[in-house]
Amino acid sequence: MASSSEHLPVDRTQLLWGVALFAAGIGVFFRIPQVMPQLAAIDAFKSSMGFVRGSFYLLGILLVMGGGRKLIQQYRRFKGHRPDGDETAR
Repeated sequence: MASSSEHLPVDRTQLLWGVALFAAGIGVFFRIPQVMPQLAAIDAFKSSMGFVRGSFYLLGILLVMGGGRKLIQQYRRFKGHRPDGDETAR
């Protein structure tokens, strides 16, 4: 068993992917208020604006959660925790 100060290598691809997902999710939240009036002008979306708005917010939440999860996994890996949480499997 390694000491708690031992660092496992961080997968840079996963780290960058986590940052990209998180940033995309935040971007969705900032973009929704700008896009909704444009979508409301389209006749096909007028009757379902609540559903469309909810779908965009759900997309943003999922992106932030997915990116955050990847970032937390990489942070824990850096701190020496096993990715599956099993400290005895070293």
